[in-house]
Amino acid sequence: MASVPFHYVELRTFCYATEDTKRVESALRRFLPDRGEDDPRDPVELRWSETEGFNGDRIIVLSTRLERTGEISHALRTLAAADEFERVLDELDDRVDEDCSLFLSLDKQAAFQGRTEVGEGITLRAKVEAYPAERETAVENAREAFAGLVERED
Repeated sequence: MASVPFHYVELRTFCYATEDTKRVESALRRFLPDRGEDDPRDPVELRWSETEGFNGDRIIVLSTRLERTGEISHALRTLAAADEFERVLDELDDRVDEDCSLFLSLDKQAAFQGRTEVGEGITLRAKVEAYPAERETAVENAREAFAGLVERED
């Protein structure tokens, strides 16, 4: 199994007309690696798209897709720092679908404040490597990967 058994991690959030765009971007960037000015790698790019809500109000969708091992590892280590992470591990059977994707909602306000909490506002979708591509294999691979992250945090 690969050191990070995930093909990619996608993160997405909405910025409503009542929210500060820079704060929402900051919340999403909590899960992205911070690249210094002397880092030769390209920064993680956020995609911005604008849509309209039911009442005609502006909604900006911020999203990114992490495919590099280091970027994925950073996002997962940040996730593993959540106080409720044991609950996430207990719920893995319910959070991985038949396409081997792991779904999780994270608290946008907590992320802006520098904390990682399960909640509403930021959607995480991680495609778990599984050979054969079966849900049970994906759950086990995700469980092993997260267990390794928790051990490194201790």
